[in-house]
Amino acid sequence: MTVHWTRKDLLGLRELSAEEITLVLETADAFKQVGTREVKKVPALQGKTLINLFIEPSTRTRTSFELAAKRLSADIVNITAAASSLTKGETLKDTAKVLEANHADLIVLRHSSAGAAQFLSTRVRASVINAGDGAHEHPTQGLLDLYTIREKKGAVAGLHVAIIGDILFSRVARSNIFALLKMGARVTLVGPSTLVPREFEQLGAKISHQLDEVLPSADVVNLLRIQHERQRKEYFPGLGEYIRFFGLTKSRAKLLKPDCLIMHPGPINRGVEIDSDLADGPQSVIFDQVTNGLAIRMAVLYLCGGIVTR
Repeated sequence: MTVHWTRKDLLGLRELSAEEITLVLETADAFKQVGTREVKKVPALQGKTLINLFIEPSTRTRTSFELAAKRLSADIVNITAAASSLTKGETLKDTAKVLEANHADLIVLRHSSAGAAQFLSTRVRASVINAGDGAHEHPTQGLLDLYTIREKKGAVAGLHVAIIGDILFSRVARSNIFALLKMGARVTLVGPSTLVPREFEQLGAKISHQLDEVLPSADVVNLLRIQHERQRKEYFPGLGEYIRFFGLTKSRAKLLKPDCLIMHPGPINRGVEIDSDLADGPQSVIFDQVTNGLAIRMAVLYLCGGIVTR
């Protein structure tokens, strides 16, 4: 069955089907080849205008989207929180009206409030790509993680993926859970009970607070940093205790299968969630994730940019 992309926006992975996710991954396959060419540019979005609207600070994701848009030949406008009229009291609704009046074709939004991308998408004709909204979702990160696993393992179905760390406040974790389960993987969430509540079992994931019991059967471990900026209180006694029980140390890594992939969405807190040598070691695919993020974001911009018949 041929699947066509019919969505104006990419707001999250929860609403995507396995077929739609596969279409994004296969489209990214083609765009990854662009990065190997001498001229790393295609005219797919020539004449289109993309606005990078980052109300919450970001370097990695914003740069990735900007580079993806440039490789697709789009015109780009970057708007950060400090340069936005939102700092002067303008509402997101009024910002949407301004963007609409300027005839933007694509808007990439990062916002500290969950649901901000959904709110914006209903008020503009432009395609809205969610680049992270609060502790809700980060769909392109979920897609690039999935792409990396598929690339390294050949398939996702049947794999056991352990997501370790701050699940409660992580939009990356949520997008990964939705995507991995739809593609047939088993997911175990590991961390302190305060950061990995039982309610996540309702999504279809398993819960564990004993990392050493999970590591030997994992095909992939995805380590998340502690989201201090989204927490309003301390959820564990201290970093020393967190490292002792949930950090991927050299000694703990001996429990892993030799071909287990080590992943991290970045930025990495070396020596906290993962030992620095492991982050740079042979099992690590952390920098592959960065490379694949560019291909995934090119694919998403291309599909939502209206190039494929709707």
